[in-house]
Amino acid sequence: MALDPAIKPSIPTDQYGVWSGSATILPNGTVAMLYTGIDRPGTNYQIQNIAFPKDPSDPLLREWVKPGYNPIAVPDAGINATQFRDPTTAWHAGDGLWRMLVGGLKPGTLRGMAILYRSRDFKHWVRAKHPLHSALTGMWECPDFFPVREPGKTDGLDTSEFGPRYKYVLKNSLDLTRYDYYTVGTYNNRTERYVPDNPTGDVYQRLQYDYGNFYASKTFYDPAKNRRVLLGWANESDSVAHDNAKGWAGIHAIPRKIWLDPSGKQLLQWPVEELDQLRGKAVSVGDKVVKPGQHFEVTGLQSYQSDVEVSFEVSSLDKAEPFDPAYANDAQKLCGMKNADVKGGVGPFGLWVLASDNLAEKTAVFFRVFKDGHGKPLVLMCSDPTKSSLTPGLYKPTFAGFVDTDISSGKISLRSLVRASSFVTSFCLVYFLSKEYLNCVDQH
Repeated sequence: MALDPAIKPSIPTDQYGVWSGSATILPNGTVAMLYTGIDRPGTNYQIQNIAFPKDPSDPLLREWVKPGYNPIAVPDAGINATQFRDPTTAWHAGDGLWRMLVGGLKPGTLRGMAILYRSRDFKHWVRAKHPLHSALTGMWECPDFFPVREPGKTDGLDTSEFGPRYKYVLKNSLDLTRYDYYTVGTYNNRTERYVPDNPTGDVYQRLQYDYGNFYASKTFYDPAKNRRVLLGWANESDSVAHDNAKGWAGIHAIPRKIWLDPSGKQLLQWPVEELDQLRGKAVSVGDKVVKPGQHFEVTGLQSYQSDVEVSFEVSSLDKAEPFDPAYANDAQKLCGMKNADVKGGVGPFGLWVLASDNLAEKTAVFFRVFKDGHGKPLVLMCSDPTKSSLTPGLYKPTFAGFVDTDISSGKISLRSLVRASSFVTSFCLVYFLSKEYLNCVDQH
């Protein structure tokens, strides 16, 4: 079903553009949409607005009403008016105050900011004296802030759930890199400060939701299944000419459930269970030995839309090549240098998906094992679309991330969801105390 835009320029405070934002469900069940508007031509001067459904009983919420008291937040002193956007879902912490964040950039600097606003009536918003958090990373787009349960517990929490035993996640989409980074830390609603557990996490050891083509993500709490769900946006690899011809560009990434891992240091994620209902006929291959340089075809699959789960068992981990620490913060570059065609000590091993009959076109999703400075295995996960199409002018960079896992047993598993339009999302499974958890994602 094709729907018209739900919120589009129609009032003075958004007449030159409606940009992204977030929804909040108020205590009476009303949905409030906070969003960024452009109110003057040629400058991208950004302000924050609010809208409510015209007909709350409409399950699609197709029409929205913008109250006359818009805007609810403007770029006052100390805010860069062209770098002030993407309000979050609002939350309250039991003190009668609503809070929301707006992404920003301190004028004349590279300091990204999560600018904090508070309100008692969800109508009049006052900026706090200082940001909830900031760091020298460049502009923070599409911030997201939410609590998570104790390490290893997979249930989600409502955004307004508050308690001293809960950790919080602050995610920002970095305009400079076009990736989504996050930290795990503590939040004090009295001092209005968020402090990452890893003090270097903002700049030097940033965790990413996804190590592929994934940006401007947003989470929400699903009370029906008591989970937090992550949605992201992915650009396709198509050319600008093709995008213009078809009239659209970009798609939603696979929705995922997320939770805090047993160590409490990072998030884990897995495709939402509803995707399993889309599965059709199963094709199974077992106990297949694949020697270095060999491959085999899995027949019977619908190659343009498949859900592939595969487990690998590798031997001779002692043959892993030494890892060059110069690439410790640049897995993508390492994957580009040591792509699927470059033989290593252990690897590459993985899948070719969306492959043509003659293998002239194929996308490689694979692992490669290195040996770190202490002699321990280090796993690199790559998605290599450089040979995915013979069509010129496509966006085909490699994507990669290091897998935080102990592969000393020689076992690792991979799940790849293949969709039309040459889009592949891959998840890797690792094992802790006989329980399976995900700790990396790689998609393009």
